Amino acid sequence: MQGLLLFLCPVVFVASSHIIDYLADMNLSRLACAACIVLFAACSGNQQETVTSDSDVDAARNFIRASLDNNFEQAAGYMIPDSTNTEYLDAVKRNRGQLTKDENFSYRESSIRIYDTRRVNDSTSIVSYSNSFKNQKDSVMVVRRRNQWLVDLKFSFAKR
Repeated sequence: MQGLLLFLCPVVFVASSHIIDYLADMNLSRLACAACIVLFAACSGNQQETVTSDSDVDAARNFIRASLDNNFEQAAGYMIPDSTNTEYLDAVKRNRGQLTKDENFSYRESSIRIYDTRRVNDSTSIVSYSNSFKNQKDSVMVVRRRNQWLVDLKFSFAKR
């Protein structure tokens, strides 16, 4: 994606030279501002790339880190996209919204401790973990679907 943007930026800049002819009647400062706006608009597109997880532990860690960081949009990308999981993640998001600023800061600053990974089968694992803020052992199920490891929250919420 970055390579494509690096290729397109000069192309857009050359194309903007035709616009410069049109804007020749404008004073130099306005012309420079217009050129900068065109260049920034062309080169500053959304460069967020989809991040995938290489393993079951990596998927669990990525999901947990995004959740601890209060980045639930990113966490959803590491989760099986179904209505039940989405409801559970929304509930967690609402609970985090009720916490104090200090508590949210402590979650963001906490580290993740992975204790154990139990393989249920070749496409399902249960990862036991805690965070250094609450230091409560918990576990999350990770499932491999279409060559991608994703968290399934139904396991975590079913045991409560």
